[in-house]
Order: sequence, then C-alpha cells, then structure tokens
Amino acid sequence: MTAKTIAVALLLLVVINYTEAQIPKVFLTKGERLTEVKKRINAGDAVARTWLDHLLKECNKELDVKSLSVMDKKQVPPSGDKHDYMSLAPYFWPDPSNPNGAYIRKDGERNPEIYGINDHKAVDDLQKAVKLLSLAYYFSGQEVYAKKASELLHVFFLDTTTKMNPNMKYAQAIKGVNDGRGTGILDTRSFSDVVSSVGLLAGSKSWSVADNEQLKAWFTEYYTWMLNSKGGKDEHNAKNNHGIWFDTQMLSIGLYLGKDDFVKDYLKSTLARIDVQQEVDGRQPLELVRTTSLGYSTFCLSAWFTAANLADKVGVDIWNYQTKDGKSIKNALDWLLPYALGEKDWTYQQIHPYKRGELFPIVLQASNHYKEKKYADAVEQLKAEKDDYYAEIMFGK
Repeated sequence: MTAKTIAVALLLLVVINYTEAQIPKVFLTKGERLTEVKKRINAGDAVARTWLDHLLKECNKELDVKSLSVMDKKQVPPSGDKHDYMSLAPYFWPDPSNPNGAYIRKDGERNPEIYGINDHKAVDDLQKAVKLLSLAYYFSGQEVYAKKASELLHVFFLDTTTKMNPNMKYAQAIKGVNDGRGTGILDTRSFSDVVSSVGLLAGSKSWSVADNEQLKAWFTEYYTWMLNSKGGKDEHNAKNNHGIWFDTQMLSIGLYLGKDDFVKDYLKSTLARIDVQQEVDGRQPLELVRTTSLGYSTFCLSAWFTAANLADKVGVDIWNYQTKDGKSIKNALDWLLPYALGEKDWTYQQIHPYKRGELFPIVLQASNHYKEKKYADAVEQLKAEKDDYYAEIMFGK
C-alpha cells in the first residue's frame, strides 16, 4: 500500500467517524440516542438492524406517496383562499330536530362529513412520511429518502402554488356556529414531529441550508399567529388535553426557531397546567368526562411525555416535577396504568375499544426515566400491541 493510499484510507476513516459522531439536532428524543442507534446499525447489531429493516420497508412505501397539499381539497374556505387550512369539528352532527340549523355535539362519534375535507389527513400523512423518511436518510445515508422528504416539505410549506398559509383560522369549524375555532389547532400537533425531523436531513444534497431557512420563515409566521390570534389564545387557555398539546407545538417550534430563552420561560405556564389538569391521586378529570375517557386520558398523558422531552432541551425537568401536593406526570401514569393494562375495571365511559398500543411509547419512556420494574413489565406486556418500531428506535434499549 502506497503512502498516498494510506493517507486516503485514513482520511476516509476520519470522515466516517466524524459523520457517525455528529449528534443530530432533534427535539422529540435525545440526538445522542439516534447517534447510538446509527453506530449499532453500522456495527451489525441484530436488534438495531431489525429496526432499520422495518423502517426502510415502511419508507419504501412512502416513496410512492404523492405530494401533499391543502390545495387538493374541493371545498374553498370562507376566505376564498384554498391555501388556508380547513377542517370540520369531528364530533358535531346535524340536529334531527332542526335539520337546517346549527350542528350539535355527539362526543366520541365522528361525523363522516369530516372526511370530505382532506387537509387534516394531508397534515397527518405529511408528518408520518417526513418522520420516517428523515430517519431512514439519517441511518442509511441513502439520498433517495432525503429527496422525497424534501419534496413533501417543499410542496406543503414552501412552493407558492401549493403551500399552506401559516394559520389555522378555519380549523374544526362547526356548521351553523362558526367558520373555525382555536380547538382546531389540535389538528397540527404533528408539526412537532416535522420540525424535529428536518434536523435529520442536515447535510443531504436535497435539503439545503436555504431550504431550512425558508421553512423557518414559514414557522416564524405560524408561531406569531399562534401567539397573537384569538384562536391561539383560546387554545392556550384550554384546561384539558388541548392546552398541553398546544404547548407541544409552542415548545417544539420555538426550539426549531432557536428561541430557547422564550421556551424556557414559556414552560412556567406548561408546568402550571399539572395543578389544573390532575387530581392528587393522578386522575385527569377533564379527560374522564369524555365518552372515550380511557383513550383521552392516555392521549393527554402522551402530550405530557412529549412536552417533557421538549423541556429537556432547555434544562427543565418535567419528568420529576411535582406540585406541592404531589401532582406529577408520573403520578398520572401510575393511576392510569392498571386500568389500561386491564388489571382494574374501568368505571368511566369508553364507547369505543381502547387501543392499548397507544400506551406503549409512554411506558417505554417511563421505564427509561424512572427505572421501576412495573414500567419494564408493562413494556413487555404491550410490545405485541405496538403500532411499529418507531418508539423503540427513539426511546428503546
């Protein structure tokens, strides 16, 4: 081997080690966790390779997804501008006693009319695709995944002919009552995944620094709307799951925009929610009045665990925070867990079958943070019911 060949080989080794050592800027998990998984994949670790195989299988389906846009809907929002997001309140139906009047609420029963406007589905599909494609690119280095993620992001947020306007004025409208309401901001809670995922595209040929700056400009406008609009203020003031899910958007987008000081200050109001949303024994009373109360209790707790991951980025510990009388997210999980696992009978309403797999990411994270056997046991009990391998990649062993 010549001196030149040796020098090239050593340079290549340095580049590989440097690339592997780069900690991605993500917010919904620790960047170090993803770096560790990448090293395990490259070292041939069987568990990590299984995760990657499943991830790439799912991502190969996403490569065929057509670009998603709010312009695809047939309806036109009250503004007359199809670039505005639009959706209908899911639990509102025509009033049988007044068919031409305002819609009435049937909690837990989805009116199929909502599926006639596909903006909400477009947001959800975008989140899933970008999340998986970005991870696939980070772990595999295959540009095809970054290229597809970039295409989807451009169409939904950046291209002038197809992008969404940065507001939620017409979200979850109630026919005969309003054109939209702050409650509809819940529809875009998955934007937290989007702004966390783009950090995994750093360094790809398909997602440039200029692209990222354009996306930041879009989210700056959206963030301003969330802070200052009536809808945003209404949702911030919500005392049930809507309030904490609103916070997850404020925290994640704030971190993406580099507003760390603002995020740290904002978290004071997030922590204050624990005292409002919980009872001392861990019950979440505003979720228990719902017709799918076990599902909503889990849904709200999922928001809290998301917020806890985001708070970690600015040194605020939600995991171990307690109010003076002992309310905490751990306490809420401890109350819920035996019911969710079927060890205790649920005495509140649950009109649809409970999906226990939704609890899996929560107990997986609890096992990591609290190191208690009951959470590790719950992880094993729920493994067969998990939706995919995403939670294990993000938070597993």
